[in-house]
Amino acid sequence: MAGTNFLAFDLGAESGRAVVGTLLNGKLELNEKHRFANPTGRMLGHLHWNLLQQWEELKTGLRKVAAEKIQLAGIGVDTWGVDFGFIGKNGEILGNPYHYRDLRTNGVMEKTFARVPRADIFQATGVQFMSINSLYQMLAMVQAQDWPLQHAETMLFVPDLFNYLFTGQRKSEFSIASTSQMYDMRKNAWATEMLTKLAIPTKMLPEVVASGTVLGPLLDRVAEECGCGPVPVIAPCLHDTASAVAAVPAEGNDWCYISSGTWSLMGVEIPEPIINDKSLQYNYTNEGGVGGSIRFLKNIMGMWLIQECRRHFRKEGYEHTYAELTQMAGRAKGFTSLIDPDHAPFLSPGELPIKIENFCRATHQPTPATRGDFIRTCLDSLALTYRRTLEGLEDILGRKIRVIHIVGGGCQNELLNQMTADATGRLVIAGPVEGTAMGNIVVQAMAVGVVKDLAEARSIIRASFPVKRFEPRDRKPWDGAYARFRELTGK
Repeated sequence: MAGTNFLAFDLGAESGRAVVGTLLNGKLELNEKHRFANPTGRMLGHLHWNLLQQWEELKTGLRKVAAEKIQLAGIGVDTWGVDFGFIGKNGEILGNPYHYRDLRTNGVMEKTFARVPRADIFQATGVQFMSINSLYQMLAMVQAQDWPLQHAETMLFVPDLFNYLFTGQRKSEFSIASTSQMYDMRKNAWATEMLTKLAIPTKMLPEVVASGTVLGPLLDRVAEECGCGPVPVIAPCLHDTASAVAAVPAEGNDWCYISSGTWSLMGVEIPEPIINDKSLQYNYTNEGGVGGSIRFLKNIMGMWLIQECRRHFRKEGYEHTYAELTQMAGRAKGFTSLIDPDHAPFLSPGELPIKIENFCRATHQPTPATRGDFIRTCLDSLALTYRRTLEGLEDILGRKIRVIHIVGGGCQNELLNQMTADATGRLVIAGPVEGTAMGNIVVQAMAVGVVKDLAEARSIIRASFPVKRFEPRDRKPWDGAYARFRELTGK
């Protein structure tokens, strides 16, 4: 008996993949059909995504699936948030989107507050303040009078651009629009009044549709090029974290999640946004989720720290897998040096170990001596950041969180999973690894009626994929390290 097949294109900051998910007899099976490095490059001193190469990789994935004669009930894309591109009046895409780590937004956020106060922006959007947000990227383009912005008819976020190329539809989806700090989470509409005060054009902003909207069939030319039929293209949760949260195999309401990848996004799923003085003080964010839910969370630098250390070590002639780096960290002495993972210089690419050394010197700590010490410093500091974030969540919500679910590629790091349990004193449940692709697929399945609702989707995921449990152990060393961490980070 054949199951129902869906194709998920899941693009992260490091890599992308095409995954076929098959639903049959209450279970989900995943099969990766194509994987590729996510291409970026520098032009004229700025960091961009290579949209053409990304698009070719998506079509390659679709061709491979078509070649296997797999009948698809839907296709869905998810990517990182905040980045966007423009469509011109003749339907052309105006250049390659900027990468959120490009330095052109440096200082823009602070200048913005002189025109619209920080508290007013938060009241209008409910989104965490980060220099990478679409709002500050857009303002940097306004200030520079960038050519694409001046000639744009429609602004679309990166996954919306792919859906435009697949279907011709110029629409945005709720979860991806919500990452921008340009969308009013209470009104479910663009924050046009605030944007007008900042001289940001609003006519180019697209219609925002709900997660799980069927956008339409593949364009004939795309279907012909890839050798497939008129498959429905569905907007699941286009933001990868929203897709990952849809796949959290949780029950009850005493849990939070960490979507662990290049970024760690830690938060809870709630029905309405929390926009008040306390959430502003903690700098937490309200972003969209499946079924109109709110992902109330904190963005944390995440495994980017490990990725950048690994790149730096490679430049120095030391090639290590992530597993080897974790083993080296496990042998290193803990809590020798601590960092703030969200320290601003860590955001931009390059020379992260040198930046860590600079942070340690500035905070009067010993500098890491070995490659294992650098990774241990990052992992210790991430676990302590999770503890601080958990305390903030509980303070704002006024209730206890008893279980932390970690999903995504970072949940394979068992050392960090155990550190998180020890640092927080909470049960950690790690898995599934491919949470983002799973969430993408089950939301597609909900869109076409194969899965009834999110509760059924999560029950399917629980029945289909194993998880690992990490019980907290000796917390005393973590308590002392946490006090020190709070003092040196000032948070």
